Amino acid sequence: RRDRVARPEEAAALIAAVPGGDRAIWATALYAGLRLGELKALRWGDIDLEQNIITVSRSWDRKEGPIAPKSHAGTRRVPISMPLRKYLIAHRLAQVTEQALVFGRPGGKPFSQAVTDRARAAWRKHRLRPIGLHESRHTDASFMIAAGVNAKALSTYMGHSSITITLDRYGHLMPGNEAEAGDTLTAYLQQHGRN
Repeated sequence: RRDRVARPEEAAALIAAVPGGDRAIWATALYAGLRLGELKALRWGDIDLEQNIITVSRSWDRKEGPIAPKSHAGTRRVPISMPLRKYLIAHRLAQVTEQALVFGRPGGKPFSQAVTDRARAAWRKHRLRPIGLHESRHTDASFMIAAGVNAKALSTYMGHSSITITLDRYGHLMPGNEAEAGDTLTAYLQQHGRN
């Protein structure tokens, strides 16, 4: 199942446990929610650390290499949180040679399955419950919901072609049970309606 979602403190521990060179990959997955192909195709030119934005404009296909996103919504701008920014800066400073791909290997190739293998070994050693890259994407969505990011913005950041996809996938995580909705409406009416 791909429904695992890490808690914030768990995500921080998972990132800290992996080898230093892999931390930025996992931080980008957990804190920006990029898809596997988007992580593989990410270039330094796509990251604006002054504006704290990642521009997603391509994905990676095993056979064809860099390709356009599958839908128009796949091309998007994703905010960079301060924890992610810290990992991206450290990763950039640690790179010995100039590379186009953020998470590349020699010869312009993207990272391989070895990243997940190293992470799983490190998590086993630290007795942490493993997480996959796709589950990391779900984790990012849950963090955004918990932080109060509205559903339309979340849909855009995740690259969903429709807000319906976002609501169907993550609606159960969004606040709004009957008691909470009633309390929120009461507070609004008391503040604005002189009741």
